[in-house]
Amino acid sequence: MDLSFLPAVNASLNAVSAVLLVRGRMLARAHAIDAHRRTMIAAFGVSTLFLALYVLHKTARGFESTTLHVVGAAKIAYLLMLASHVLLAMTVPVFAILLIRHGLAGRIARHRRLARIAWPIWIYVSVTGVLIYLLLYQWNPAAAPRAPLAAQAANLTRETLARAGANLP
Repeated sequence: MDLSFLPAVNASLNAVSAVLLVRGRMLARAHAIDAHRRTMIAAFGVSTLFLALYVLHKTARGFESTTLHVVGAAKIAYLLMLASHVLLAMTVPVFAILLIRHGLAGRIARHRRLARIAWPIWIYVSVTGVLIYLLLYQWNPAAAPRAPLAAQAANLTRETLARAGANLP
């Protein structure tokens, strides 16, 4: 089954989650608690769907990774963003479940304290998820073509013989 469309779907789900998170925060600050609750539960649902489809895609590809074909500072910046995204993404489900439990149980002080930590992480993960998709699937330069192994060996042999011949008396 061709699941090559899933990275675009997943990026879209991350973008929707980010919008819902921003809207949910605005509603909380406006004391529109019922609308805040519905919006944040929707953000949780969208993020849950993302996670299920992400795992499906990774499993279908045998956990193969897509490489970003850049070097130098761009590669370092990408790897730092990717590492922070992955590490922080592991905390989002736990934070989200705790936030929902505290909010629905009326433990508002706990909910707010946790949200001050969890919301920035969740929004970061959602936004960087979209950026990683764009980097890997939209803006990723083609890999430099590699010569076949036989050609590489022939070139190496020629270079070695040339150097050896240059050292002969």
